[in-house]
Amino acid sequence: MSPNHRTADDMVLDALHSMRTLVGMEVAFISQFKDGRRIFRYVDPLGCDIPIRVGGSDPLEDSYCQRVVDGRLPELFQDAMQLAEARKLPATAAVPVGAHLSVPIRLSDGGVYGTFCCFSRAANCALNARDIDTMRCFADITAKFIEQQVAEEKRREELLARHTAVLNAECYSIVYQPIMRIADGKVVGYEALTRFLAEPVRTPDVWFDEASEIGLQLTLELAVIAKALRSLTLFPEDTYVSINASPATILSGALDEVFSGYPCERLMLEVTEHSSVNDYAQIMKALDPLRRRGLRLAVDDAGAGYASFRHILELKPDVIKLDNSLIRQIDSNTGHRALAAALVRFAQETGSMVVAEGVETEAELAILRELRVDKVQGYLLGRPAPIETFLSGRVA
Repeated sequence: MSPNHRTADDMVLDALHSMRTLVGMEVAFISQFKDGRRIFRYVDPLGCDIPIRVGGSDPLEDSYCQRVVDGRLPELFQDAMQLAEARKLPATAAVPVGAHLSVPIRLSDGGVYGTFCCFSRAANCALNARDIDTMRCFADITAKFIEQQVAEEKRREELLARHTAVLNAECYSIVYQPIMRIADGKVVGYEALTRFLAEPVRTPDVWFDEASEIGLQLTLELAVIAKALRSLTLFPEDTYVSINASPATILSGALDEVFSGYPCERLMLEVTEHSSVNDYAQIMKALDPLRRRGLRLAVDDAGAGYASFRHILELKPDVIKLDNSLIRQIDSNTGHRALAAALVRFAQETGSMVVAEGVETEAELAILRELRVDKVQGYLLGRPAPIETFLSGRVA
């Protein structure tokens, strides 16, 4: 790893190692005080026989760390056996502990995160106040990195709680946007889209990005897909429903079960991903059983970035969906029109259909008709709406 790519963990471990070697100790560690326990977050041992491991913990009240913070033990002592308070602790004789240095790690709000510590099993009469001053400097430096991690951990906990509540209460709804065939103006399909009802109000892509960040992407995607599929039989039999799924969800193999019992010939799966995919062959393998049952495959957001072009080339989709950023003002933007025309020609050569998203004006629709785009969707033709709107015949 280059110096430009060193992580906060690398920096903290470097500080531990530097301090340990500087004072000639056997082990250096950073502990966190949490829920009445001392948790070892970083450890730099001289050998492998030190009984301290990352992630290990013990009662905070039984530790040197707590006693240093509350003043019952000094920050530096050359020999633990010479201190009555240290002799009370089982670790003093069991480890045993000889020389010991420890200073609090204080965060910017004044709170104590834990301690920065070094110790050896043998006494060390050479330790002095300058060593503690040096350790305080290292502790101040590491506190900045740790504070970033504490903030990130808190954010993740908040996200996890929020998303778990949304999933448990099913605080999301499915709306459907009509897809119209340009040749005769007939609605031939509906794209299922998710709308979240929980606070804070954010766009669906933010909710899904957060779910991916905290490991709930698969759970959330499968939940909304299952809900979207329940309305399939309520639409006319000569129409289809288009479902969105990420490559990670496809690779999980879970779609086989979710689609079980539904007529795949009436379903289209849109691959949604704005970054490159590592193994297209595995995606094709995962989709093969569903495609043999009639499932059609679409690549979403074509024209929005390089990744979508790779998806088109590698996945050989039945449908290429032109991104709304490409369609916007296509009647006046020659660059947009040229790229759309190229994608249409590519689709014709490869046997794919083209759907243009985000159509909002008659002028845009006219150009798409000239370019021989197969199908369109957008506010001009119909806004996303609940299934009840289509059943009542009141399409916005």
